[in-house]
Amino acid sequence: MIVSTLAHLAVLATDAAPALAQQEPPEIINTTGIVDFIATKVTPILLAILGVIFISRAGKGEMSKVLTSSAIAIVGLAFIVGAGALFFLGEGLVNLIFGTN
Repeated sequence: MIVSTLAHLAVLATDAAPALAQQEPPEIINTTGIVDFIATKVTPILLAILGVIFISRAGKGEMSKVLTSSAIAIVGLAFIVGAGALFFLGEGLVNLIFGTN
């Protein structure tokens, strides 16, 4: 029984070897499409949610919380814009600093 099981496993291993050797290369992830989706679909929804929260707090008279939250949101947006600028200008800055082409 053990011998027949081992023989069966050996046949399965030899049948699977060509299939494993002929694997297709992995597909490339479309990062541009992902960034475009986030920029056009997700960001406006998140900003709308923030707007609704700020308006509801302002309606309750919690102006201090509204101003604090607004300032935090503006700083967060500034960081996102800065990261986007570095994404596009990063190679130029590295070449400028290190003098490489």
